[in-house]
Amino acid sequence: MAALPRSAQAPAPNIPSTLRRVRAEDVIGVLGANGVLIVAMWVRHGGLDQLGTVDGVAIAIGQLAALIGTYLSLIQLVLMSRAPWLDRVFGRDRLTLGHRWVGFASVWLIVGHAVFTTVGFALADGQSVLGEAWTLITTWDFVLMATVSLGLFVAVAVSSVRLARRRLSYESWYGIHLYAYLAIALGFAHQLAVGTDFVDDPIARIYWIALYVVAFGLLLLNRIATPIVVNLRHRFRVSNVVEEAPGVISVYLNGHGLDRFPIRAGQYVVVRFLTNGWWRAHPYSISAQPNGRWLRLTVKALGDDSTRLTHLRIGTRAIVEGPYGNMTGERRTSDRILMVAGGIGVTPLRALLEELSAMARVTLLYRTRDAVDLVFRRELDQLASRRGVTVHYLVGRRGRDVGLRGRDPLGPQSIQALVPDVGSRDVYLCGPNAMMEAVARTVQQLGVPGGRIHRERFDT
Repeated sequence: MAALPRSAQAPAPNIPSTLRRVRAEDVIGVLGANGVLIVAMWVRHGGLDQLGTVDGVAIAIGQLAALIGTYLSLIQLVLMSRAPWLDRVFGRDRLTLGHRWVGFASVWLIVGHAVFTTVGFALADGQSVLGEAWTLITTWDFVLMATVSLGLFVAVAVSSVRLARRRLSYESWYGIHLYAYLAIALGFAHQLAVGTDFVDDPIARIYWIALYVVAFGLLLLNRIATPIVVNLRHRFRVSNVVEEAPGVISVYLNGHGLDRFPIRAGQYVVVRFLTNGWWRAHPYSISAQPNGRWLRLTVKALGDDSTRLTHLRIGTRAIVEGPYGNMTGERRTSDRILMVAGGIGVTPLRALLEELSAMARVTLLYRTRDAVDLVFRRELDQLASRRGVTVHYLVGRRGRDVGLRGRDPLGPQSIQALVPDVGSRDVYLCGPNAMMEAVARTVQQLGVPGGRIHRERFDT
Protein backbone atom coordinates (compact mmCIF):
# COMPACT_ATOMS: atom_id res chain seq x y z
CA MET A 1 0.00 0.00 0.00
CA ALA A 2 1.28 3.46 -0.85
CA ALA A 3 0.57 5.06 2.51
CA LEU A 4 0.14 4.10 6.09
CA PRO A 5 -3.38 3.00 7.04
CA ARG A 6 -5.28 5.71 8.87
CA SER A 7 -4.80 3.84 12.14
CA ALA A 8 -1.22 5.11 12.17
CA GLN A 9 -2.39 8.72 12.04
CA ALA A 10 -4.42 8.59 15.24
CA PRO A 11 -3.81 6.70 18.47
CA ALA A 12 -5.84 3.60 19.09
CA PRO A 13 -8.40 3.80 21.86
CA ASN A 14 -7.14 2.72 25.24
CA ILE A 15 -9.22 -0.41 25.81
CA PRO A 16 -9.01 -1.59 29.42
CA SER A 17 -8.91 -5.30 30.08
CA THR A 18 -12.02 -6.69 31.68
CA LEU A 19 -10.34 -9.96 32.57
CA ARG A 20 -9.43 -10.54 36.19
CA ARG A 21 -5.75 -10.97 36.90
CA VAL A 22 -5.08 -14.59 37.80
CA ARG A 23 -1.60 -15.86 38.60
CA ALA A 24 -0.19 -18.93 36.92
CA GLU A 25 0.69 -20.31 40.35
CA ASP A 26 -2.98 -20.14 41.39
CA VAL A 27 -4.12 -22.17 38.38
CA ILE A 28 -1.37 -24.77 38.76
CA GLY A 29 -2.10 -25.02 42.49
CA VAL A 30 -5.80 -25.73 41.91
CA LEU A 31 -5.03 -28.33 39.25
CA GLY A 32 -2.43 -30.01 41.47
CA ALA A 33 -4.78 -30.08 44.47
CA ASN A 34 -7.46 -31.78 42.39
CA GLY A 35 -4.93 -34.36 41.22
CA VAL A 36 -3.98 -35.16 44.82
CA LEU A 37 -7.66 -35.42 45.77
CA ILE A 38 -8.31 -37.86 42.92
CA VAL A 39 -5.49 -40.15 44.08
CA ALA A 40 -6.67 -39.84 47.71
CA MET A 41 -10.18 -40.95 46.73
CA TRP A 42 -8.71 -43.98 44.97
CA VAL A 43 -6.80 -44.88 48.14
CA ARG A 44 -9.95 -44.37 50.23
CA HIS A 45 -11.83 -46.78 47.97
CA GLY A 46 -9.35 -49.56 48.69
CA GLY A 47 -6.92 -49.07 45.83
CA LEU A 48 -3.88 -50.04 47.91
CA ASP A 49 -5.57 -53.27 49.07
CA GLN A 50 -5.06 -54.75 45.59
CA LEU A 51 -1.27 -54.68 45.77
CA GLY A 52 -0.90 -58.14 47.36
CA THR A 53 -1.04 -60.06 44.08
CA VAL A 54 0.46 -59.67 40.61
CA ASP A 55 -2.94 -59.36 38.96
CA GLY A 56 -3.99 -56.87 41.65
CA VAL A 57 -0.93 -54.69 40.99
CA ALA A 58 -1.70 -54.63 37.26
CA ILE A 59 -5.34 -53.72 37.91
CA ALA A 60 -4.31 -51.00 40.41
CA ILE A 61 -1.91 -49.47 37.90
CA GLY A 62 -4.70 -49.56 35.30
CA GLN A 63 -7.10 -47.81 37.66
CA LEU A 64 -4.67 -45.03 38.53
CA ALA A 65 -3.75 -44.58 34.87
CA ALA A 66 -7.45 -44.23 34.00
CA LEU A 67 -8.12 -41.68 36.74
CA ILE A 68 -5.11 -39.49 36.03
CA GLY A 69 -5.42 -39.87 32.25
CA THR A 70 -9.08 -38.87 32.36
CA TYR A 71 -8.28 -35.89 34.58
CA LEU A 72 -5.57 -34.77 32.15
CA SER A 73 -8.01 -35.11 29.24
CA LEU A 74 -10.35 -32.72 31.06
CA ILE A 75 -7.46 -30.30 31.57
CA GLN A 76 -6.82 -30.65 27.85
CA LEU A 77 -10.46 -29.74 27.25
CA VAL A 78 -9.94 -26.54 29.24
CA LEU A 79 -6.80 -25.77 27.23
CA MET A 80 -8.84 -26.24 24.04
CA SER A 81 -11.57 -23.90 25.29
CA ARG A 82 -9.72 -20.77 24.11
CA ALA A 83 -10.48 -19.00 27.36
CA PRO A 84 -8.92 -15.51 26.99
CA TRP A 85 -7.83 -15.47 30.63
CA LEU A 86 -5.64 -18.52 29.99
CA ASP A 87 -3.81 -16.59 27.28
CA ARG A 88 -3.30 -13.70 29.67
CA VAL A 89 -2.02 -15.93 32.48
CA PHE A 90 0.24 -18.30 30.54
CA GLY A 91 0.69 -16.87 27.05
CA ARG A 92 0.25 -18.88 23.89
CA ASP A 93 3.82 -20.16 23.99
CA ARG A 94 3.37 -21.97 27.30
CA LEU A 95 -0.20 -22.99 26.49
CA THR A 96 1.00 -24.64 23.28
CA LEU A 97 3.69 -26.54 25.18
CA GLY A 98 1.19 -27.55 27.87
CA HIS A 99 -1.39 -28.58 25.28
CA ARG A 100 1.13 -30.88 23.59
CA TRP A 101 2.50 -32.59 26.69
CA VAL A 102 -0.78 -32.88 28.59
CA GLY A 103 -2.36 -34.35 25.46
CA PHE A 104 0.33 -36.97 24.92
CA ALA A 105 0.42 -37.83 28.65
CA SER A 106 -3.35 -38.36 28.80
CA VAL A 107 -3.30 -40.63 25.73
CA TRP A 108 -0.43 -42.75 27.05
CA LEU A 109 -2.13 -43.08 30.45
CA ILE A 110 -5.42 -44.15 28.90
CA VAL A 111 -3.57 -46.66 26.70
CA GLY A 112 -1.81 -47.86 29.85
CA HIS A 113 -5.20 -48.24 31.56
CA ALA A 114 -6.45 -50.48 28.77
CA VAL A 115 -3.28 -52.60 28.73
CA PHE A 116 -2.76 -53.04 32.48
CA THR A 117 -6.44 -53.62 33.24
CA THR A 118 -6.73 -56.25 30.54
CA VAL A 119 -3.53 -57.98 31.67
CA GLY A 120 -4.69 -57.92 35.31
CA PHE A 121 -8.07 -59.42 34.53
CA ALA A 122 -6.45 -62.00 32.26
CA LEU A 123 -4.15 -63.11 35.08
CA ALA A 124 -7.05 -63.26 37.52
CA ASP A 125 -9.28 -65.25 35.14
CA GLY A 126 -6.54 -67.50 33.77
CA GLN A 127 -7.22 -66.39 30.20
CA SER A 128 -5.00 -65.11 27.41
CA VAL A 129 -4.72 -61.34 27.12
CA LEU A 130 -6.45 -61.31 23.71
CA GLY A 131 -9.22 -63.56 24.98
CA GLU A 132 -9.77 -61.33 28.02
CA ALA A 133 -9.82 -58.24 25.82
CA TRP A 134 -12.51 -59.79 23.63
CA THR A 135 -14.54 -60.74 26.71
CA LEU A 136 -14.33 -57.21 28.10
CA ILE A 137 -15.33 -55.60 24.80
CA THR A 138 -18.26 -57.92 24.10
CA THR A 139 -19.72 -58.45 27.58
CA TRP A 140 -18.94 -55.43 29.78
CA ASP A 141 -21.15 -52.36 29.69
CA PHE A 142 -19.71 -49.39 27.80
CA VAL A 143 -16.32 -51.06 27.17
CA LEU A 144 -16.91 -51.08 23.41
CA MET A 145 -17.71 -47.38 23.63
CA ALA A 146 -14.51 -46.83 25.64
CA THR A 147 -12.53 -48.76 22.99
CA VAL A 148 -13.83 -46.42 20.29
CA SER A 149 -12.89 -43.49 22.53
CA LEU A 150 -9.36 -44.85 22.90
CA GLY A 151 -9.03 -45.25 19.13
CA LEU A 152 -10.05 -41.62 18.62
CA PHE A 153 -7.55 -40.43 21.24
CA VAL A 154 -4.77 -42.37 19.50
CA ALA A 155 -5.73 -40.91 16.10
CA VAL A 156 -5.56 -37.37 17.51
CA ALA A 157 -2.19 -38.09 19.13
CA VAL A 158 -0.71 -39.60 15.97
CA SER A 159 -1.83 -36.59 13.92
CA SER A 160 0.00 -34.33 16.39
CA VAL A 161 3.38 -36.02 15.96
CA ARG A 162 5.66 -33.60 14.13
CA LEU A 163 6.23 -35.88 11.13
CA ALA A 164 2.49 -36.40 10.63
CA ARG A 165 1.77 -32.73 11.31
CA ARG A 166 4.09 -31.67 8.47
CA ARG A 167 2.26 -33.95 6.02
CA LEU A 168 -1.24 -32.82 6.96
CA SER A 169 -2.87 -29.59 5.86
CA TYR A 170 -4.07 -27.35 8.65
CA GLU A 171 -7.67 -28.15 7.66
CA SER A 172 -7.15 -31.94 7.93
CA TRP A 173 -5.25 -31.65 11.20
CA TYR A 174 -7.94 -29.40 12.69
CA GLY A 175 -10.72 -31.78 11.60
CA ILE A 176 -9.03 -34.76 13.22
CA HIS A 177 -8.58 -32.83 16.46
CA LEU A 178 -12.30 -32.23 16.72
CA TYR A 179 -12.67 -35.95 17.46
CA ALA A 180 -11.00 -35.35 20.83
CA TYR A 181 -14.32 -33.94 22.08
CA LEU A 182 -16.16 -37.09 20.98
CA ALA A 183 -13.49 -39.27 22.57
CA ILE A 184 -13.90 -37.56 25.95
CA ALA A 185 -17.69 -37.78 25.76
CA LEU A 186 -17.62 -41.51 24.90
CA GLY A 187 -15.25 -42.22 27.78
CA PHE A 188 -17.54 -40.45 30.25
CA ALA A 189 -20.28 -43.13 30.23
CA HIS A 190 -17.71 -45.91 30.63
CA GLN A 191 -16.11 -44.10 33.54
CA LEU A 192 -19.36 -43.59 35.46
CA ALA A 193 -20.75 -47.06 34.72
CA VAL A 194 -17.80 -49.29 35.66
CA GLY A 195 -15.20 -47.00 37.27
CA THR A 196 -14.11 -48.23 40.69
CA ASP A 197 -14.36 -44.76 42.19
CA PHE A 198 -17.97 -44.28 41.08
CA VAL A 199 -19.95 -47.47 41.53
CA ASP A 200 -20.48 -47.23 45.29
CA ASP A 201 -19.59 -43.64 46.12
CA PRO A 202 -22.14 -40.95 45.20
CA ILE A 203 -19.81 -38.17 46.41
CA ALA A 204 -17.12 -39.30 43.97
CA ARG A 205 -19.69 -39.44 41.18
CA ILE A 206 -20.84 -35.90 41.95
CA TYR A 207 -17.23 -34.70 42.13
CA TRP A 208 -16.32 -36.16 38.73
CA ILE A 209 -19.54 -34.97 37.13
CA ALA A 210 -18.69 -31.49 38.44
CA LEU A 211 -15.24 -31.72 36.79
CA TYR A 212 -16.87 -32.61 33.48
CA VAL A 213 -19.42 -29.81 33.85
CA VAL A 214 -16.68 -27.24 34.54
CA ALA A 215 -14.52 -28.42 31.63
CA PHE A 216 -17.35 -28.61 29.10
CA GLY A 217 -18.87 -25.44 30.54
CA LEU A 218 -15.68 -23.47 29.85
CA LEU A 219 -15.60 -24.96 26.37
CA LEU A 220 -19.22 -24.02 25.61
CA LEU A 221 -18.83 -20.57 27.16
CA ASN A 222 -15.69 -19.60 25.27
CA ARG A 223 -16.17 -21.49 22.00
CA ILE A 224 -19.93 -20.96 21.51
CA ALA A 225 -21.71 -18.56 23.89
CA THR A 226 -19.19 -15.71 24.00
CA PRO A 227 -18.52 -15.72 20.22
CA ILE A 228 -22.28 -15.59 19.57
CA VAL A 229 -22.64 -12.53 21.78
CA VAL A 230 -19.55 -10.82 20.33
CA ASN A 231 -20.59 -11.44 16.73
CA LEU A 232 -24.19 -10.36 17.27
CA ARG A 233 -22.82 -7.13 18.74
CA HIS A 234 -20.17 -6.33 16.13
CA ARG A 235 -21.43 -8.10 12.94
CA PHE A 236 -18.04 -8.40 11.26
CA ARG A 237 -17.83 -8.18 7.45
CA VAL A 238 -15.03 -8.12 4.89
CA SER A 239 -14.57 -4.53 3.70
CA ASN A 240 -11.45 -4.95 1.55
CA VAL A 241 -8.87 -7.50 0.36
CA VAL A 242 -5.40 -6.23 -0.57
CA GLU A 243 -2.36 -8.08 -1.92
CA GLU A 244 0.67 -7.05 0.15
CA ALA A 245 3.29 -9.34 -1.47
CA PRO A 246 3.27 -12.50 -3.58
CA GLY A 247 1.14 -15.00 -1.68
CA VAL A 248 0.39 -12.51 1.13
CA ILE A 249 -2.91 -10.68 1.47
CA SER A 250 -4.56 -8.40 3.98
CA VAL A 251 -8.23 -8.79 4.80
CA TYR A 252 -9.94 -5.74 6.31
CA LEU A 253 -12.90 -6.34 8.60
CA ASN A 254 -15.36 -3.67 9.66
CA GLY A 255 -18.33 -3.91 11.98
CA HIS A 256 -20.49 -2.14 14.52
CA GLY A 257 -18.93 -0.61 17.61
CA LEU A 258 -15.41 -1.87 17.00
CA ASP A 259 -14.15 0.66 19.54
CA ARG A 260 -15.68 -1.70 22.14
CA PHE A 261 -13.91 -4.80 20.78
CA PRO A 262 -11.08 -5.19 23.36
CA ILE A 263 -8.20 -6.12 21.07
CA ARG A 264 -4.66 -4.79 21.39
CA ALA A 265 -1.75 -4.60 18.98
CA GLY A 266 0.15 -7.91 19.05
CA GLN A 267 -2.95 -10.04 19.61
CA TYR A 268 -4.74 -12.37 17.22
CA VAL A 269 -8.26 -13.57 16.53
CA VAL A 270 -9.69 -16.88 15.34
CA VAL A 271 -11.86 -16.33 12.28
CA ARG A 272 -14.40 -18.26 10.22
CA PHE A 273 -15.35 -16.63 6.94
CA LEU A 274 -18.89 -17.62 5.93
CA THR A 275 -17.95 -19.14 2.60
CA ASN A 276 -17.24 -22.76 1.63
CA GLY A 277 -15.54 -24.46 4.58
CA TRP A 278 -16.95 -21.92 7.05
CA TRP A 279 -16.82 -24.45 9.89
CA ARG A 280 -13.00 -24.40 9.90
CA ALA A 281 -11.47 -21.68 12.08
CA HIS A 282 -8.00 -20.18 11.65
CA PRO A 283 -5.90 -17.89 13.86
CA TYR A 284 -4.87 -14.59 12.27
CA SER A 285 -2.80 -11.81 13.84
CA ILE A 286 -3.86 -8.23 13.35
CA SER A 287 -1.27 -6.26 11.40
CA ALA A 288 -2.32 -2.68 12.20
CA GLN A 289 -2.97 -0.90 15.45
CA PRO A 290 -6.68 -1.16 16.35
CA ASN A 291 -8.52 2.06 15.61
CA GLY A 292 -12.17 1.33 16.38
CA ARG A 293 -13.12 1.41 12.67
CA TRP A 294 -11.61 -1.73 11.14
CA LEU A 295 -9.29 -4.64 11.81
CA ARG A 296 -6.60 -5.73 9.37
CA LEU A 297 -5.61 -9.40 9.20
CA THR A 298 -2.59 -10.28 7.08
CA VAL A 299 -2.28 -13.86 5.87
CA LYS A 300 0.26 -15.90 3.94
CA ALA A 301 -1.18 -18.64 1.72
CA LEU A 302 0.01 -21.79 3.50
CA GLY A 303 -3.07 -24.03 3.29
CA ASP A 304 -6.24 -24.53 1.28
CA ASP A 305 -8.34 -22.07 3.28
CA SER A 306 -5.74 -19.29 3.43
CA THR A 307 -5.30 -19.57 -0.34
CA ARG A 308 -9.06 -19.12 -0.85
CA LEU A 309 -8.98 -15.82 1.03
CA THR A 310 -7.68 -14.10 -2.10
CA HIS A 311 -11.14 -14.66 -3.59
CA LEU A 312 -13.13 -13.31 -0.65
CA ARG A 313 -15.97 -11.05 -1.71
CA ILE A 314 -16.52 -7.66 -0.14
CA GLY A 315 -19.37 -7.95 2.35
CA THR A 316 -18.64 -11.58 3.31
CA ARG A 317 -19.68 -12.21 6.91
CA ALA A 318 -17.01 -13.34 9.38
CA ILE A 319 -17.31 -15.03 12.75
CA VAL A 320 -14.57 -13.77 15.04
CA GLU A 321 -13.42 -15.35 18.31
CA GLY A 322 -11.03 -13.65 20.68
CA PRO A 323 -8.98 -11.61 21.07
CA TYR A 324 -6.18 -13.90 22.24
CA GLY A 325 -2.52 -13.58 23.07
CA ASN A 326 -0.42 -11.65 25.57
CA MET A 327 2.42 -10.44 23.33
CA THR A 328 1.25 -6.87 23.86
CA GLY A 329 2.61 -3.53 24.98
CA GLU A 330 1.47 -4.36 28.51
CA ARG A 331 4.54 -6.60 28.86
CA ARG A 332 6.97 -3.78 28.09
CA THR A 333 9.37 -2.96 30.93
CA SER A 334 11.74 -0.57 29.13
CA ASP A 335 11.51 2.54 26.95
CA ARG A 336 13.80 0.80 24.44
CA ILE A 337 12.56 -2.14 22.40
CA LEU A 338 14.03 -4.56 19.88
CA MET A 339 11.69 -6.42 17.55
CA VAL A 340 12.89 -9.35 15.44
CA ALA A 341 10.59 -10.58 12.66
CA GLY A 342 11.07 -13.54 10.37
CA GLY A 343 9.03 -13.64 7.16
CA ILE A 344 5.28 -13.35 7.74
CA GLY A 345 6.06 -13.08 11.48
CA VAL A 346 6.24 -9.33 10.87
CA THR A 347 2.42 -9.25 11.02
CA PRO A 348 1.83 -8.79 14.80
CA LEU A 349 5.07 -6.84 15.17
CA ARG A 350 3.88 -4.36 12.52
CA ALA A 351 0.88 -3.54 14.74
CA LEU A 352 3.02 -3.40 17.89
CA LEU A 353 5.54 -1.16 16.16
CA GLU A 354 2.79 1.31 15.38
CA GLU A 355 1.62 1.39 18.99
CA LEU A 356 4.92 1.29 20.85
CA SER A 357 6.85 3.69 18.62
CA ALA A 358 4.72 6.50 20.08
CA MET A 359 6.16 5.86 23.55
CA ALA A 360 9.50 4.08 23.14
CA ARG A 361 12.61 3.85 20.99
CA VAL A 362 12.09 0.86 18.71
CA THR A 363 14.46 -1.04 16.44
CA LEU A 364 13.12 -3.68 14.04
CA LEU A 365 15.26 -6.42 12.48
CA TYR A 366 13.27 -7.90 9.61
CA ARG A 367 14.69 -11.15 8.21
CA THR A 368 13.61 -12.64 4.85
CA ARG A 369 15.31 -14.74 2.20
CA ASP A 370 14.27 -12.56 -0.73
CA ALA A 371 13.37 -8.90 -1.11
CA VAL A 372 10.04 -9.88 -2.65
CA ASP A 373 9.08 -11.45 0.70
CA LEU A 374 9.26 -8.14 2.57
CA VAL A 375 5.73 -7.26 3.65
CA PHE A 376 4.70 -3.69 4.60
CA ARG A 377 8.03 -2.21 3.50
CA ARG A 378 6.48 1.12 2.52
CA GLU A 379 4.56 1.32 5.78
CA LEU A 380 7.65 0.43 7.80
CA ASP A 381 9.70 3.05 5.97
CA GLN A 382 7.03 5.65 6.71
CA LEU A 383 6.98 4.69 10.38
CA ALA A 384 10.76 5.01 10.39
CA SER A 385 10.47 8.47 8.91
CA ARG A 386 7.59 9.75 11.05
CA ARG A 387 8.22 8.01 14.38
CA GLY A 388 12.02 7.64 14.41
CA VAL A 389 11.84 3.84 14.23
CA THR A 390 15.08 2.11 13.15
CA VAL A 391 14.46 -0.65 10.62
CA HIS A 392 17.12 -3.07 9.33
CA TYR A 393 16.09 -5.31 6.41
CA LEU A 394 18.19 -8.49 6.57
CA VAL A 395 17.54 -9.97 3.15
CA GLY A 396 19.21 -13.00 1.61
CA ARG A 397 20.31 -16.46 2.55
CA ARG A 398 22.66 -16.73 5.50
CA GLY A 399 25.90 -14.93 4.82
CA ARG A 400 24.72 -13.43 1.53
CA ASP A 401 23.32 -10.02 0.59
CA VAL A 402 22.77 -8.84 4.16
CA GLY A 403 25.84 -6.62 4.48
CA LEU A 404 27.31 -8.51 7.41
CA ARG A 405 30.36 -10.09 5.76
CA GLY A 406 29.27 -13.68 5.97
CA ARG A 407 28.07 -13.61 9.59
CA ASP A 408 24.74 -15.04 10.69
CA PRO A 409 22.46 -11.98 10.31
CA LEU A 410 20.73 -12.86 13.58
CA GLY A 411 23.79 -14.16 15.42
CA PRO A 412 25.36 -12.50 18.49
CA GLN A 413 27.94 -10.44 16.58
CA SER A 414 25.40 -9.19 14.08
CA ILE A 415 22.75 -8.20 16.63
CA GLN A 416 25.37 -6.55 18.85
CA ALA A 417 26.64 -4.55 15.85
CA LEU A 418 23.15 -3.43 14.82
CA VAL A 419 21.77 -2.86 18.33
CA PRO A 420 24.65 -2.08 20.72
CA ASP A 421 22.34 -1.52 23.71
CA VAL A 422 20.36 -4.74 23.16
CA GLY A 423 20.97 -5.86 26.77
CA SER A 424 18.83 -3.02 28.11
CA ARG A 425 15.88 -3.58 25.78
CA ASP A 426 12.67 -5.57 25.77
CA VAL A 427 12.74 -8.04 22.89
CA TYR A 428 9.66 -9.06 20.88
CA LEU A 429 10.03 -12.06 18.55
CA CYS A 430 7.77 -13.49 15.87
CA GLY A 431 8.63 -15.87 13.06
CA PRO A 432 9.49 -19.55 12.53
CA ASN A 433 9.91 -21.37 15.82
CA ALA A 434 13.52 -22.35 15.10
CA MET A 435 14.38 -18.71 14.44
CA MET A 436 12.70 -17.54 17.66
CA GLU A 437 14.51 -20.16 19.72
CA ALA A 438 17.86 -19.18 18.22
CA VAL A 439 17.31 -15.43 18.65
CA ALA A 440 16.06 -15.91 22.22
CA ARG A 441 19.28 -17.75 23.09
CA THR A 442 21.34 -15.10 21.33
CA VAL A 443 19.84 -12.09 23.11
CA GLN A 444 20.13 -13.86 26.44
CA GLN A 445 23.84 -14.26 25.73
CA LEU A 446 23.88 -10.51 25.09
CA GLY A 447 22.39 -9.75 28.50
CA VAL A 448 18.62 -9.72 27.99
CA PRO A 449 16.83 -11.44 30.93
CA GLY A 450 14.36 -14.16 29.97
CA GLY A 451 11.49 -12.12 31.45
CA ARG A 452 12.06 -9.38 28.86
CA ILE A 453 11.84 -11.73 25.86
CA HIS A 454 8.29 -11.80 24.51
CA ARG A 455 7.14 -14.31 21.87
CA GLU A 456 4.29 -16.59 21.00
CA ARG A 457 4.11 -19.82 19.02
CA PHE A 458 1.38 -20.44 16.49
CA ASP A 459 1.73 -24.23 16.10
CA THR A 460 -0.13 -26.72 18.29
